[in-house]
Amino acid sequence: MICEFQPASSSDFELQANGRASNSGLAGIEKLKPRKSELAEFAVGKIAAIALSVLTLFSIAHAQVPTSGNVFFGYSYSGGDVFVHSSALQPASHNANLNGWEGSLEGKFLPWIGIVADLSGHYGSHTVLACPPAPVLPPCQIVSLDVRRYSFLFGPRVSVSVGTFTPFAHALVGPAHATDTASGFSDSDTSLATAIGGGLDYKLIKGLAWRLQGDELHTRLFGGTQDHFRFSTGLVFRF
Repeated sequence: MICEFQPASSSDFELQANGRASNSGLAGIEKLKPRKSELAEFAVGKIAAIALSVLTLFSIAHAQVPTSGNVFFGYSYSGGDVFVHSSALQPASHNANLNGWEGSLEGKFLPWIGIVADLSGHYGSHTVLACPPAPVLPPCQIVSLDVRRYSFLFGPRVSVSVGTFTPFAHALVGPAHATDTASGFSDSDTSLATAIGGGLDYKLIKGLAWRLQGDELHTRLFGGTQDHFRFSTGLVFRF
């Protein structure tokens, strides 16, 4: 009996090699594909991270909103300069006593630190001796001026409660506006103003106090510099 041996052809080797390569490639691809459980865990983790970030931002924003404060309104006195500014008269000025009002709103970010918005108005009248400009000679004349002063200031305030008393100090800055009018002319000016001062609140009942406040009010009106004391007193409503 004669047995014949037939060597395998090169095509058979190529087929087997290609088959093994294809199987190993498929297996590698299957290993690279993420499992469904892994995708789910990634999605849950991402959602949790976003939710935590949003919650953190909301907490920070909420912490910055004032949760307490006070509202003040009362009588106010201020020194002031009255001015004559007219093409028909030489510039002139004189000190005057002004009466009016002051109101403020304070929001507290911490028990002892707050931000204040302060609005005030002061009014009065004064007579000033005014003369025509050179080379025109006198006669001079007495000018009766109607005076109005307004300021809108804001800034930080520090306060500490000690029993029924709450002393405070603040530094405020903002615009100030002046209007001086008389028969035949009217003039106005606006400048930056600052108020450095403080005061004392006395608790009357829960949520209500009486305030005494003093400030050094600095303005630059009509090309000059003015420094005057401002005193205010009135009721404080706490919330």
